[in-house]
Amino acid sequence: MRSKTFYPQSCPNSPLLLGALVTTGRRPSLSGLRHIRPLSVVVAAVLAVGATAVLVGLDSGERHPGTSEATEPVIGIRTFDVPRGITVTEDVVYDVEPNGTPLTLDVCTPPTNALPTGSPNLRPAVVSIHGGSWTRGDKSSDDWRVVCEWLASEGFVAYSLDYRLTPAAPFPAAIDDISHAVEWIRDTDNAARFGIDPARIGAFGGSAGGNLAALLGTQGEGSLTMGSRVAAVAELSGPSDLRGASMTDDGASERLQKLAKRYLDCTNLDDCPRTTPASPVAQLDASDPPMFIGNSEKEFVPLKQATRFADELERLGIPYELVSRPGSVHSIGFLDADMRTRVAAFLHASMGF
Repeated sequence: MRSKTFYPQSCPNSPLLLGALVTTGRRPSLSGLRHIRPLSVVVAAVLAVGATAVLVGLDSGERHPGTSEATEPVIGIRTFDVPRGITVTEDVVYDVEPNGTPLTLDVCTPPTNALPTGSPNLRPAVVSIHGGSWTRGDKSSDDWRVVCEWLASEGFVAYSLDYRLTPAAPFPAAIDDISHAVEWIRDTDNAARFGIDPARIGAFGGSAGGNLAALLGTQGEGSLTMGSRVAAVAELSGPSDLRGASMTDDGASERLQKLAKRYLDCTNLDDCPRTTPASPVAQLDASDPPMFIGNSEKEFVPLKQATRFADELERLGIPYELVSRPGSVHSIGFLDADMRTRVAAFLHASMGF
């Protein structure tokens, strides 16, 4: 793979530029960022500015399985100082499992004075989907609570979800739960309760949650303002293709393949009918929302999963931003100050906020 540096002609942080490019082509890079490979430059007619998807080098993050404690880097999300004024409403029931167990979410609401001048009173929402190899994790664990509060600090109403886990509830239980959560959030009464715009709901997830966020974004077709559709997806270290041949070609570890088999309740990925519906890259169509993809070069989830996902997004003309970094940082370990700024800017631009 080759590197290439791209310098946009206009300020990359301009809200007008970002907003225009979400609908007209690839997302803008920030100056000095590098490409993993050359990509076509799309000209936004509104601003006559060239832009392209970028693969960016970053520096800090979370240890993935197999990295020694002695070399563990700083976990990016733990560098965030939660500001005052964020309200957390815990354990709101959004659905009930078949066995009668409530499925709950936490809602992180921004301070009332956090709305930008001139913005509408209704806020966009972001669904936060925790990781944990589809087998463990919790919406209110220390790190994922901070993710929820960080999203709220950016002006979003953030919904941090619990969902059913394997092995008790294999695919498609988790994505079914998350889809139902979006429908619950979008319900007129529920949207009014937390002051959100039901037409502007995005998704964020890391690791297994990244897979689920991307899969949520690729479910269904057509309008992004109805049902369980979302207007934007940001995912970090999410496996995008669980099909057996792809996992092998991409260099997926034995451990990752074992986790995928457990999640899908299959003994062999090569002849498992659930790999295709569980793979975001296989579910894409041209009506799907803009995507932000983050992945390390040598982490638990092979980088090739991210680059092939980006290739398919580009083929379909779906706006995206592809971001990587050297080393083995995984999932919300990416979320140092710089990456938080990039992800927030993407979500703001994609949802017009």
